[in-house]
Amino acid sequence: TKGIRNLSKGRDNASQHIFVHESTLNVAEEKFVLETLAGCIEYKSLLDVVVNAFFARDGRHCLISERNLYIVICYLATFQLEELGLQNFSRIVKSLDTVKMHKFLRFFFNALYLNTWIKDEWSQLYDSLYVKENWIDPLLRWQPKVQQLIEQLADKLSSRTTDVKMSTVTQPKEFNLTVPKPRAIPVPLPVPVLEKSPPVPPSTYKPPKEKKQLEKIKTKNRQKAEVSILCTCYVLFFLLIICSIDNLPIKLNAAAILREGALYQRKMEQELQRIENLLRGTGDPSEFLEWQKQMRGKDLEEQLAEIEYRRLQGKLSHEEAVLAHQNVIQENKKKADLMREEKAELMHEYAERCLQEQKEMRELVEKVVEGHKNAKQAKLKLQKYKQQIVQEVCEENRELLRQALEEEEEKLKKKYELIQQIRAIESLPILKQKFVDLTETGGHGLICEMSIVELRERLALLREAQKAAEEEKRDQIIQDKQAKEQLLLDKLDQISIFRAELGRAAALNSMRRKTSQEQNSALL
Repeated sequence: TKGIRNLSKGRDNASQHIFVHESTLNVAEEKFVLETLAGCIEYKSLLDVVVNAFFARDGRHCLISERNLYIVICYLATFQLEELGLQNFSRIVKSLDTVKMHKFLRFFFNALYLNTWIKDEWSQLYDSLYVKENWIDPLLRWQPKVQQLIEQLADKLSSRTTDVKMSTVTQPKEFNLTVPKPRAIPVPLPVPVLEKSPPVPPSTYKPPKEKKQLEKIKTKNRQKAEVSILCTCYVLFFLLIICSIDNLPIKLNAAAILREGALYQRKMEQELQRIENLLRGTGDPSEFLEWQKQMRGKDLEEQLAEIEYRRLQGKLSHEEAVLAHQNVIQENKKKADLMREEKAELMHEYAERCLQEQKEMRELVEKVVEGHKNAKQAKLKLQKYKQQIVQEVCEENRELLRQALEEEEEKLKKKYELIQQIRAIESLPILKQKFVDLTETGGHGLICEMSIVELRERLALLREAQKAAEEEKRDQIIQDKQAKEQLLLDKLDQISIFRAELGRAAALNSMRRKTSQEQNSALL
């Protein structure tokens, strides 16, 4: 139905001369129009080959809306030229646009095109023997006579162009121009004298006073800082000397206190462990060291043996991989031999199948040749069948058009009602003041919906909970800080005790050394 609609609308010249209203045609003309329409639909794929090629090669500047024109002319030249005769065909062609018909007929009735690609393309759609006997050969027989028609169209075009050229030729006339007067030489304008620019002020290349003052202040501040750093270094040096002489306590930070406390704690634990070992009667550790050395030697020998075992295992796995690779190669060779044998069998079967298909094709060609003998009877039956199809299609088109009109009317009624409803809504007065109830929800259908009052209450509760958590966290921080300070104080007390004990032990050692020296000197 789409193809009939496109061909029956008749936007081009062919539809104006061939497809006219049924009321202005007699029975013979109506029959011819319907046969042409049915033939264009039936052989659409065949005609599209020629028309598409024409638009791609010679008809690049032709309009796409003229496509149906070329389809109809191609159908008449291919299928109806015998029945129409050259005189009627020429009358139809000459009634159309001369340029378009000359270009299309010169393209279609080219003997080289008919014998080469047109024949090949049509043979892909229909049987090649049928195409050659029924379509290509008749077109080649009509080609000399159609060539005379093409030459007549060319003469008509050339005569039209000569008439246009002769009518548009103009005779040149000489212009009546006045002689221009010679131009006077313009007086040169005086050169303007430029005023002297003021000199550059000396302050441009001199640094500002503020910069010098800033540099002086910087140097003074740097000198003061260096002097203060030297003074602090000397003070610290003398304080260290005094502390080392008098063994005065030095102020420590928290990390130093904890570090020194851990050091003294570790020393005390080591000393206690040494005393316990002495009380248990622990002997010389040389035996333990010898045993440890022997065990390390044994571990080293076991590691070397393990490495050698792994090396031998890797060598064996490599040899196994080589053997497996050789086995795979042999299996692949066997598979390749089997595939060659299968391929040879398949090729033999394919050759037998091809011979059988060729035999079937010969039989089919013979049947087709026999069927072509009864072509006229089949053609009459086909024409009757086509007429019946066209009548059915026309009835279907009328029914579809009626349904489409009813649907459009229904849509227009609905649109008119909708527009009336919109206008009625727009005519209602608009309330500018909006009354908001803070206790009502938005009505959006959400699970977590709440009113503005409830939201404010929840926010107040959240703020109170947050404030309580902050107070609790602040109290915890103060408690942790106090506990840390108490721990540092305990560590300082412990460090002072350790230092006092170490000082007392050092004094005792020095007194022992002095007494031993005095005794030695007395003996000497």
